[in-house]
Amino acid sequence: MPINKAVLAAFKAATRLRPDIKEFYKAQRVAEDLSARLAIPNPRCRIDDITAPMPDGCALPLRVFTPLDIDFSLAEGFKVTEDFRGTVLFFHGGGWVNGDVDFYTDACSTMALRLERRVVSVDYRRAPEHRFPQAPEDCYEVARQLHAGELLADVDPDHIVLFGDSAGGNLAAVVSLMARDRGEFLPRTQMLLYPVTYNDHDPATSFFDSVRDNGEDYLLSSRDIRGYMELYASSPADLHRPYFAPLLEGDLSRQPRTLVITAEYCPLRDEGEVYAQRLADDGGDVQCYRVLDAVHGYLLYPTVFNIVKDTYRIIKQFLDGDPLVQEGEPTWLGLLGTD
Repeated sequence: MPINKAVLAAFKAATRLRPDIKEFYKAQRVAEDLSARLAIPNPRCRIDDITAPMPDGCALPLRVFTPLDIDFSLAEGFKVTEDFRGTVLFFHGGGWVNGDVDFYTDACSTMALRLERRVVSVDYRRAPEHRFPQAPEDCYEVARQLHAGELLADVDPDHIVLFGDSAGGNLAAVVSLMARDRGEFLPRTQMLLYPVTYNDHDPATSFFDSVRDNGEDYLLSSRDIRGYMELYASSPADLHRPYFAPLLEGDLSRQPRTLVITAEYCPLRDEGEVYAQRLADDGGDVQCYRVLDAVHGYLLYPTVFNIVKDTYRIIKQFLDGDPLVQEGEPTWLGLLGTD
């Protein structure tokens, strides 16, 4: 589905004028901090800041979003507590380098209200100050504590959902692999939104056509992804580790029930869809959708955009069995485990 020509022209200009992310990431952090300060809190969502103790003594910041306008009379079959339908443990995007809980506050408030679930957003330590494997270790430890009841007293482990977008989708997938391998807990459900799953984003050598087709003109470029990975990796050897690029894992069995959502004009589209197929091939319960006419990062768009509305419809169908019906011109494509 073609993007509006004027919008595409703006995307191309913004992408081609963008400096090398290895030099620009600090300026982007400043811009994101300013944007976060201008956001207006949603009065329908309570926000609490807590911390999780890390093994090295760090008190890792977390932000908890609790929807305040849930009709608990509809809560049959669920605990009538703040946990209600469950808790979403959210790992933000930003290439492991940018993004933080402040920048994602509006998106997480929307998420809590739309999904009728509490959301716990993790302010994991970012690269390049804290390189791989710090971010996945932070996220794993928060997930372990949440499943063990050490962070929030009323959490039902069976109703915890790991969710991440972009680099956060990578972290959600990696936490699930780490949990299986270490045996301390096992997540039941994960949702990966345009996740990073592979290690090669050079158009000349990549296996994936989306890197070549969508790697220059749609805001996130293939050069950006390579730059983020250089900032994230501690050494070149990290790029070949499954906890860095989960598609490298030879055995994807015993993974959570999974929803993968990709964006039509995203360079990461194909690797996300292949990851979904690999999970299914190894016995997983997987659904995969491609949101049409969408670019990378659209979760942060205002909820008036149809692509954001459609994404929450897909998620509600996956989590709660809500009907998912397209009217008129298709806005998403079901690829795997979908009707």
